[in-house]
Amino acid sequence: MTLVLYHHPLASFCHKVLIALYESGTPFEHRIVDLGNEVSRNELIRFWALGKIPLLRDEARDKTVPETSIIIEYIDRHYPGPQRLLPEEIDQALQVRLWDRFFDLYVQLPMQKIVADHMRPEGSKDPAGVTDSERNLQAVYDMIEAQLTGPWITGDAFTMADCSAAPALFYAVTLVAFGTERPKLNAYYERLLARPSFARVLQEAIPYFKFYPFHDRLAPEFRSGSPAA
Repeated sequence: MTLVLYHHPLASFCHKVLIALYESGTPFEHRIVDLGNEVSRNELIRFWALGKIPLLRDEARDKTVPETSIIIEYIDRHYPGPQRLLPEEIDQALQVRLWDRFFDLYVQLPMQKIVADHMRPEGSKDPAGVTDSERNLQAVYDMIEAQLTGPWITGDAFTMADCSAAPALFYAVTLVAFGTERPKLNAYYERLLARPSFARVLQEAIPYFKFYPFHDRLAPEFRSGSPAA
């Protein structure tokens, strides 16, 4: 198979790329990476020394593509689906790139800070940092609410920015609720959950969600299952 995606089903940044691939409809091979396993990790490192996932390998073009946004633009350019994920018009494309970065930097990072702190041993936790991250998420939610003037984050079309939004919001809402005062954000999140590409990603991740530290805060339909041996 031409495309190989090195990823893990629990990782939110991997979800972002999986959504784009399913939107494209391009066949690809899954390579699930266990970074705690030396053999699995070395298979990844031989293509990308930083050992970060997701990583796309295009065997037909002999290209190794790291970084989520770059991977999605690569897919959109070389393996486009029925609907482009990045508009051709430059101002529209810049808006998509802006909101793609917004979700990666201002939703994913504080979310990851809260989760990482939860996993720290007693005595090394950073409650002030967690409080700041929670406050930042509240502010970010307000910005998303103000931005939503159409069905998707940059307007009428589902784009790379929505691929970024879906997994970021999926985990963030388990940490800081959207609140009833943000009806557009709540409705947008429901549209993301109903999007077939994201629904497929979540279904495939169900066996792994039990390893998420805030597993008990997930919606009931995501709390069952165990990974295959």
